[in-house]
Amino acid sequence: MLRVRPLHFTSNIEAWARLLTALGMVLTEGDGGFRVYDSAAGRLALHEVPKGSAEEGTTALAVEVGDLAEFTRRTNQAAEAEGTTPAELTSADHGEACRITAPDGFSFLADKAAHGAQCADADPALAVVAVWFTEDPDAASRTLRQIGARPRPVPDQDETADFTAKNGGVLVVRPAAGPARSGLGFEYDGGLEPLQERLASAGFQVSVTEEAFARTLHVANPDAPGTSAAHVPETLWISQRHA
Repeated sequence: MLRVRPLHFTSNIEAWARLLTALGMVLTEGDGGFRVYDSAAGRLALHEVPKGSAEEGTTALAVEVGDLAEFTRRTNQAAEAEGTTPAELTSADHGEACRITAPDGFSFLADKAAHGAQCADADPALAVVAVWFTEDPDAASRTLRQIGARPRPVPDQDETADFTAKNGGVLVVRPAAGPARSGLGFEYDGGLEPLQERLASAGFQVSVTEEAFARTLHVANPDAPGTSAAHVPETLWISQRHA
């Protein structure tokens, strides 16, 4: 199995909890300073950190798998043709995991999934999107294919690449200058107006942007107030998904 499950660090965990609930996600693990919310496609973990810490407002790309040893074996087998072994079993703070390291130096963790089912109570139209920004999008795309992510068509012909995970969630590669890094977004399969109304009713500032290939909701980022950190965007985006 393969499921998208980014890890977001925030000092505003209650505001994030309200936002994710308004988006139609459901709390399925944890409480207090660590919580996991399920969408119908992908999950998002929240980790509380002190205000002003270096991690605040950042998102770590991460996935969940069924069997760590088998996932590691299959990933390295898929990479053998290129003479690389990107996956390695390791001990993380929270237990055993698999670390995947790409040619651009970017690395992320695969953790063992707590459960395999998708949340039946979550909004069926919402998906979690993990973003990989990199100067080497081709190598990033190869790495995602090696872990079992499934390419899907994109409307333009630039260096962007989109993937889906078998057990839920979206992984996207976006070209960007500087060190490789990760980001967070969402997709919504259907009209954005009901979601916009739901977010506004929950007290969030939200607007719609008409873009070249899709409409996008922009909702105020709970981490933005009180910070001038360049890595914390003013808004989070929810793109309209078209078949």
